[in-house]
Amino acid sequence: MNTLSIIIPAYNEERTIHLILDKVRDVVLMNAIAKEVIIVNDGSTDGTVAAVERYMAANPAMGIRFIQQPRNMGKGAAIHRGIREATGEYLIVQDADLEYDPREYNDLLRPVVEGFADVVFGSRFMGHHPHRILFFWHSIGNKFLTQLSNAFNNLNLTDMETCYKLIRSDIAKSLDLKEKRFGFEPEVTAKLARVKGARIYEVGISYYGRTYAEGKKIGWRDGFRAIWCIVKYGL
Repeated sequence: MNTLSIIIPAYNEERTIHLILDKVRDVVLMNAIAKEVIIVNDGSTDGTVAAVERYMAANPAMGIRFIQQPRNMGKGAAIHRGIREATGEYLIVQDADLEYDPREYNDLLRPVVEGFADVVFGSRFMGHHPHRILFFWHSIGNKFLTQLSNAFNNLNLTDMETCYKLIRSDIAKSLDLKEKRFGFEPEVTAKLARVKGARIYEVGISYYGRTYAEGKKIGWRDGFRAIWCIVKYGL
């Protein structure tokens, strides 16, 4: 039986971590694929640790693996740790907020399980799924970064910055990933594009975006870092 490793980097997500874990728990994966849930706490300063420990005590059947980073090292570093720890045949990153819907895991799994894909990006900009309407300039920035990444990597993606990238674990573990913060997305995209023979697909997903008042953490500085990473790893 195959397993999907679900990597959840968490930094100060006390308010929502139990809600996203409920969604992960309740989803039933196609072809009886099992779930491995790996939470990587990135030095949270709120009650995230206590919230996760309460949830684990109440849901022992989930077999959650709870990993502590020695300090706040960045989302990318937390994902690197999760990739190293993953034992499933496939892996996906799940943000600890409520912006992405675990019920759509099967949409991303299907092209891989059916033998067509090795990597599947979940695009917030295609398909008929619901999308919260938020910031104009944020969406323009995402599309600009995607097009720049496409040009450097010879891809035709619509959403490079998406959190939902389902990857065969052997491929993910073969990548020499460096970026410890929000540069993870352009770096992993560039390095996946260079894996010989890797078949990259894209499917539409929902997006329930947060405002900055609701806890969104990415800002304009991260956009400039993404440009730098696209050029650096694209070359």
